[in-house]
Amino acid sequence: MTLAGFSIDGFLIALVAVVGAAIVWPEVGATGGPLAMNVVASYGVAVIFFLYGLTLVPEKLRQGAANWRVHVVVQLATFVLFPVITLALIATAGSLVPTDVALGFFLVGALPSTVSSSVAMTSLARGNVPTAIFNATLSSLIGVFATPLLMAWYAAATNMAMPVLPVLVKVIGLVLVPIGVGQIARHWLAPWAQRHIRAIRLADRAIILAIVFNSFADSMVEGVWSGHDATLLASITVGVCVLFFTVYGLLTLPCRWLGFDRGDTIACLFCGSKKSLATGLPMAKLMFGASPALGLIIAPIMLYHFIQLVVVSMIATRHARSDGVPTAQQESDPP
Repeated sequence: MTLAGFSIDGFLIALVAVVGAAIVWPEVGATGGPLAMNVVASYGVAVIFFLYGLTLVPEKLRQGAANWRVHVVVQLATFVLFPVITLALIATAGSLVPTDVALGFFLVGALPSTVSSSVAMTSLARGNVPTAIFNATLSSLIGVFATPLLMAWYAAATNMAMPVLPVLVKVIGLVLVPIGVGQIARHWLAPWAQRHIRAIRLADRAIILAIVFNSFADSMVEGVWSGHDATLLASITVGVCVLFFTVYGLLTLPCRWLGFDRGDTIACLFCGSKKSLATGLPMAKLMFGASPALGLIIAPIMLYHFIQLVVVSMIATRHARSDGVPTAQQESDPP
């Protein structure tokens, strides 16, 4: 589906449909419901990261490893600049934003960059694709540890209960181990995975949709959304827009100061300004799965995902046209 020259992935439409289903039929997707969505969502986290490890190609990482200045800027933007800007936005909003939504905003700031959409958009804009592959993948691997540690710090700073050790044990067991197993399985399954990459992506997205369905259904059953109206969604939308454009704008400064060429600048801006829904939802499920407010917590990353795809698609299309290259429909995130 296209709109004004950029592509809207069917996954976005599916996300909206799943949230709508959770609102209309919350008992179906809630924990203990007939579809056992909580079981699918819980064990699906390990499946998501196994598939990530299975499809991770180490050879592509090595191609972009030498461009260290871009890597430093992107990783600092992802795990330092983003949390700082997010904290500033939360402090500015104050009591206007519910505590769980503020937690969700900081989750956005603490997450790694995307992989597939960063690479796809960098390719569309004629940027440095090997550098984008390296940065997006490195960011995901760093995020396995950085994201829960940042969230634990935020929880402690705001007097929220989040035991660090159990979370890290879950992350190791359901994230790091499956990635490692997936990498080992590549020795035997790499050709199969390449042939069935579309089916793998569909399976990955189906699990993410199950997490969304279960999270919003539980929130509806517990009445978490009953005290909020459309103004909250509008506030979250404004917040994620401000966050995206602030980080994107600030990232142009080191690109200019360090003299990055056009290809490196595109890779830096696209990788450094994006956040991964594919990592964010499973991580949120691991860290806050017992909270009935999980639907509120994941709302900011879902809206940020939509905004970043729309805006970066437009920017990438403009870059491609200015380079004299015909645009083509690109595949969007996740995973």
